[in-house]
Amino acid sequence: MARTRIRVAALAITVAALATACSSNDSSGSSGASSSSANSAPVTLTVFAAASLKKGFTEIAQDYEKAHPNVTVKTTFDGSSALVTQIEQGATADVIATADEKTMTSLGDSAVDPKAFTRNVLTIITAPGNPKGITSVRDLARSGVTTVLCAPQVPCGNAAATVERNTGVDIRPASEETSVSGVVTKVTSGQADAGLVYTSDAKAAGSKVAAVNDPAFAAVVNEYPIATVKGTKHGAEAQQFIDLVTGSTGQQVLSELGFGAGR
Repeated sequence: MARTRIRVAALAITVAALATACSSNDSSGSSGASSSSANSAPVTLTVFAAASLKKGFTEIAQDYEKAHPNVTVKTTFDGSSALVTQIEQGATADVIATADEKTMTSLGDSAVDPKAFTRNVLTIITAPGNPKGITSVRDLARSGVTTVLCAPQVPCGNAAATVERNTGVDIRPASEETSVSGVVTKVTSGQADAGLVYTSDAKAAGSKVAAVNDPAFAAVVNEYPIATVKGTKHGAEAQQFIDLVTGSTGQQVLSELGFGAGR
């Protein structure tokens, strides 16, 4: 109840501030876009977000829709590189949030004014009880341990590769998944003994996994940026969604899910 009251109060303050700002100026930079509070026509806002953001952005989208009854938020979650490829191939999106800044940068000027809003670090997940006795990254290269990682082009895979370089450990994964959720599935289904995922994914999996930390993870931090997509027809609504994510309401949701504070 306390969390609900805090969230509702924060959301009310955010909505009031956004209504005032949008009445004087459209900060999204898109010509002809109007605030959803002033335009009752139905709007579908398409948000592309990294797979690790699924639980948090689903909750934030619900908060947004409550504050903007004429807007439906359509979310698509996938590996960050897959989302970028979809946009480059012509997919329609109004907002994109990736799991690292490198992937966002690859969009070039198609990503308008990216802003880091949260951060994440890796952790090891195993079956409940950690039956293989894994205590560090080094154990993931041990004979008899089946490990899965994200593919190198995916932010979580790039982070894993950096950890390997930093520690001198050569992990030979049984598979390389296209998103962090694929790694979680392989471990929780018993197809792998261990996997490298984000701390937020381990927390979301709850009792389905055991989490094992390694000091090496602290040196590899993924900053998550969010941006409007160039050419959006819903610039004001997109900016309002970004403001909700970066404001107190969105930050509280993400913090409770294990994400770190943005810059």
